Amino acid sequence: MLMPSIFGESLFDDFFEDFAHPTRRATRYYVPASNMMRTDVKESETGYELDIDLPGVKKEDVKAELKEGYLTIQATTNSEQEQKDDNGKYIRRERYSGNCSRSFYVGEDITQEDIKAKFENGILKILVPKKKAIPKVEESKYIAIEG
Repeated sequence: MLMPSIFGESLFDDFFEDFAHPTRRATRYYVPASNMMRTDVKESETGYELDIDLPGVKKEDVKAELKEGYLTIQATTNSEQEQKDDNGKYIRRERYSGNCSRSFYVGEDITQEDIKAKFENGILKILVPKKKAIPKVEESKYIAIEG
């Protein structure tokens, strides 16, 4: 009997994946989507600190954009590996190209100048300050009554 699963194709996919393909996890080219751009978010009194893991990605391949209150981080990676025998014939040639992105809602009142970012050792650190909410003054609108 087939049953719907919230875990993917089958409840036991992740469990049996390690046994069925033990070396596949060790390769550089197999990266499950759940491992892409792992992010730690830490809150302090003054703001939020995001630590985004981007192993193997160069600084120039990372872009951060703030648009309509959303901070979007995009990373692109390209790599090529080739091995040749003594005659110059290919024994193995592999290419990998990929990109990923994540978006975080930071609020409409945050500006590009407010956000600080630093990329070092494969980790993108982003500081987003907290803005104090300015309460809106409720305006009374009266309707003129003729009489």
